[in-house]
Amino acid sequence: MAITLRKADEIAKLRRAGEIVGKTLQYLRENIKPGMTLKQIDEMGEKFIREHGAVPSFKGLYGFTGSVCTSLNEVCIHGVPDDTVIKEGDILGLDIGTKLDGYYGDAAITMPIGKVSAEDEALIACSKDALYHAIESIREGMRFKELTKIIEDFITERGYVPLRDYCGHGIGTKPHDEPNIPNYLEGKANQGPKIKNGMVFCIEPMVCHRSGTPIILEDDWSVVSEDGLRTSHYEHQVAVVDGKAVILTEA
Repeated sequence: MAITLRKADEIAKLRRAGEIVGKTLQYLRENIKPGMTLKQIDEMGEKFIREHGAVPSFKGLYGFTGSVCTSLNEVCIHGVPDDTVIKEGDILGLDIGTKLDGYYGDAAITMPIGKVSAEDEALIACSKDALYHAIESIREGMRFKELTKIIEDFITERGYVPLRDYCGHGIGTKPHDEPNIPNYLEGKANQGPKIKNGMVFCIEPMVCHRSGTPIILEDDWSVVSEDGLRTSHYEHQVAVVDGKAVILTEA
């Protein structure tokens, strides 16, 4: 496994791409309202990205038709924007990628639509809190599998389970690169590659209620849990600088 180590100028370019992701997510969070369609939200996101000088990297990627993954309620990741109307009490995952000057940004949030149940608030909080806990735990020299175990332990201690078969990933001049970073441990935590200064990757806890077994819906994209319950997803892109993780996708 060859994990690229980025120089300071490359990390600066990745930060510029990432900041547009963060600003787009903030813009959507502030402007999405009940009654909008997922397609309208996708169009809003694409317009904002392009107005800020980047291109939406998800559009056409592996055949995906949208610019924003709009994952509604039970859909955890890869939700396809369509004419579905969002309503009060829904929860909506937004996953956005950008490309700027040959470098990529990628991050995601799950947001409430209006007032949601306490159960949904706790679900969203688990994915968000797991993400920031993982980021704060990163140190140069630890293994990626140790990071994976930290994420899994956090999720399970909250009473949830991680989605299986999908993972965080390296990023740079490709939207997805080595290494894969699952949210659940396979094997032992003291095995595999170590985290080094200059590495850039995305961490993305994907949280389910009872079952982490994924099912892909008929659109060939949308991923849900086999338990049929609501899910949540949060993601940031980070660089390892001076021995710890720095977030590149904040607004």
